[in-house]
Amino acid sequence: MLKSMAKWQINESSTVDQEGKAIVDTLLAEKGITSVEEKEQFLHPTLESITSPQQLANIEKAGDRIIEAIADGESILIYGDYDADGITSTTLLMQVFMELGADCDFYIPNRFHEGYGLHQAAIEQFQKQGISLIITVDNGISDVDEVAFAQSLGIDVIVTDHHEIQEELPNAYTILHPKLSEAYEFKGLAGVGVALQLATFLLEETPDALLELAAIGTIADMVPLVKDNRILAALGLQALNKTTNPGILALKEVAGIESTSLLTEQDIGFKIAPRLNSVGRMDNASLAVELLLTLDTEKAMQIAVDVEELNQERKGIVEDIVTEASARVEAKDGVIMLYDSSWHEGVLGIAASRLVKQFNRPVILFSHKLDTGILKGSGRSIPAFHLFETGMQFQALFSQFGGHAQAAGMSLPLENFAELKQAFNEAIFQQLSENDFYPVIPNIHVVSNHQLTERFVDQLSQLAPFGMANEEPVFLVEGAASHIRQIGQQKNHLKIQFKEEGRVFDAIGFQLGHLFPFISEDAVLSLVGKLQINEWNGNRTVQMLLEDLAIEDWQLFDERGKPVSRSVEPYLDTVGSAVLAGQSQEHLKQMKENREHIDVITYSNKDFAVQETDLLILCDLPSRMEDLQFILNHIHTSNILVNYQVTDDAFFHTVPSRDEFKWLYSFLINHQPVQLKVDLVTIIKQKNWSKEKAIFMVKVFLDLKFFYVEENVLYVNKAAEKTSLDHSITYQHRLQQGDIEKILYYSSFDELKTWIEKQRKLEKGQREEVTNES
Repeated sequence: MLKSMAKWQINESSTVDQEGKAIVDTLLAEKGITSVEEKEQFLHPTLESITSPQQLANIEKAGDRIIEAIADGESILIYGDYDADGITSTTLLMQVFMELGADCDFYIPNRFHEGYGLHQAAIEQFQKQGISLIITVDNGISDVDEVAFAQSLGIDVIVTDHHEIQEELPNAYTILHPKLSEAYEFKGLAGVGVALQLATFLLEETPDALLELAAIGTIADMVPLVKDNRILAALGLQALNKTTNPGILALKEVAGIESTSLLTEQDIGFKIAPRLNSVGRMDNASLAVELLLTLDTEKAMQIAVDVEELNQERKGIVEDIVTEASARVEAKDGVIMLYDSSWHEGVLGIAASRLVKQFNRPVILFSHKLDTGILKGSGRSIPAFHLFETGMQFQALFSQFGGHAQAAGMSLPLENFAELKQAFNEAIFQQLSENDFYPVIPNIHVVSNHQLTERFVDQLSQLAPFGMANEEPVFLVEGAASHIRQIGQQKNHLKIQFKEEGRVFDAIGFQLGHLFPFISEDAVLSLVGKLQINEWNGNRTVQMLLEDLAIEDWQLFDERGKPVSRSVEPYLDTVGSAVLAGQSQEHLKQMKENREHIDVITYSNKDFAVQETDLLILCDLPSRMEDLQFILNHIHTSNILVNYQVTDDAFFHTVPSRDEFKWLYSFLINHQPVQLKVDLVTIIKQKNWSKEKAIFMVKVFLDLKFFYVEENVLYVNKAAEKTSLDHSITYQHRLQQGDIEKILYYSSFDELKTWIEKQRKLEKGQREEVTNES
């Protein structure tokens, strides 16, 4: 058995046909989309369907002020943010204002020296530069004091934002925010979506160049990809696939996206956006805005190369933080909170996301500023825990705090850390049960392997682009794999291949390579994941990106005769609990070392209580089959690993025949007293027996007391009674050991598994019988 990492919610009512049409209708119906008109609008979005910018409250007031500023030659500043949403929002308005002939510039705060949002020191500099109008994008809604300061200096501030609204709003010239606009029905725009609506209002059209940026920012910011956002993402992807923007083309090249392949939301989410984000995480995000604004192809490629170097550096730093933080996690904590002065604050959010997946708990990581004693950090959460709402309950402990349900940024004095950690942990245990911490994979649709055709996957692609609130469909398939292996330089990924009726179907599990040892060769796997078409060397095959996997039946791991270091060690440090069973207590304890989660039991020990464990490891062949049967009856597990060796090979040493025993008996009688060191050599040469065989037969005679030995001389026991060879313990042991080796060592995998299964079923029946009697 292999337990799933998440809770699976199977959709029993979904219908899947060979063409995939029924599943598409089912998925649309689940979204409440049933009419022909609604389906057409969803599957083929058009710009005419997007909400008019006129519906956004204060849009006319903002537009009039901007037009007035442009007409009067005022200096306008676009104040952005250092993530992909903020970068694309800034670029978008810069393109619009330059087209309108505005005297404009942009500013993105430095993540490390200034942090998120408006800052008074920067505003003072703007005033000295003659700036009279600041337009924020993707920030500003929580900057009450900073907006007031700007207004006091005679600088008007137009706030365009989409982040959570806090108790007090800034007294800006005006605010554009979907959640402050009753007439604007859709509240889920990204920052770039708000900026695009302002741009559309000013230009009275929506050029493709702006849709490109809107798609990148919207997909990158993980906002719901429905309604307006779906339109922006879908049409923006179409525009991106024919873009002439030098910066975007250079980004595609350094990201390894083939110029001939169509850009998808996956490319944005996993290749384009991370590279834009890495600039703000590692340096100043202004470099990314310059990349998207430049019209010079050569300059674009130079900047893109610099961006790629920052991205690679970012990856290495994240790996180091995740490794260090993982070692410091305490099992008792419901919310993991850690800090370190060496941690790079720009990548804490990414590292926290990795740790959330690893530990299924909210994670908040801080960088400790030794010169100020301030902790600056980022948090990521699990679906069941609203990080922003909970954090707002402890607002007094923060110097700064903001974010969403699943992500937040914050800073606080070091002396508040312990109190905040306690407050978060008390809150989460009050809100959630133990079961709530486990991730959930909802709405899983069951399909069979033969239904996984290219046409089926192509039908599903009509529902793209996928994202929040329009999640990519997840499917469950079952079957026995034809081949399983670890892939990647670190062997940290998993590739599972199925072959059926000449068709090949692959499943790829990123970061699931550690599960490889826990999948036996005959396992029937249940795989949950998303479907895609894999194109390689002109071949197209259906491929699943694994979200999770499980094995329902018990498993046998056959490592007979293999070195312990290669076959057993990988399990000892990764399994939750294990029992080592074998002959020698000392040997078993050496294998256990200091691993508290591992128990040791010898075959001769019958005093232990019945127990359950994740893995039973049989380290030696038993001397008696009933000893192993006792272990199998009293250790309840879903996984058994066999790693014993054979030394004497009793199975291959044929038991001497009765005639051979008669001949040896006669020889010993006729030559007694027998000098063992001399006469045994004569016997071996005369009969062409092995030394082991001759010694074995002599031991049998000694067992039966036909002879006795004194100082290496064999004498006849004249008082011995006539008896059968079967009465010899040595003879019985050889027969038993041969049978043991035949069943447990020289059997095939299927034969061994069947034998073990029979012992376990017998015991299960006995337990049920006892239970019924009681």
